[in-house]
Amino acid sequence: MNEPALFDSSAWIQALRKDYDPAVKMLLEKLLDENRILITPVIKVELLAGTRSEKDFQRLKSRLDALPEIPLWQKAWEDVQKLVWRLRRVGLDVPLIDVTILVCSQIAGARLYHRDRHFELAKKYFRVKMTDLSAADRTN
Repeated sequence: MNEPALFDSSAWIQALRKDYDPAVKMLLEKLLDENRILITPVIKVELLAGTRSEKDFQRLKSRLDALPEIPLWQKAWEDVQKLVWRLRRVGLDVPLIDVTILVCSQIAGARLYHRDRHFELAKKYFRVKMTDLSAADRTN
């Protein structure tokens, strides 16, 4: 079975913009076709916040609601608390939303696709399969 995939909003945006990144868009479409893409509530919020009209909001919400969602149970929030504490002890101030996404990815056993340096900083302290889709580094 193919591993599930979680696209951070930083990666989604690269596929959804008018001036989209062709490689990221092609990868997202491939993973969507294979029914491997998962979503989290926080990624939904980030993506929907960037829509420009009610029509765009509803259209994107409908598409995102069709994706399997990684639940955020009490245990997940406890893991977020521990990871935030651990990262701050080593001097890393990773945004709470990014830590939550890391925990969701681990819970689901999903590879995290992103273009966000915070994930790269945190991966040393939290084991999650991830791929940095930044133009400078597509080989992770």
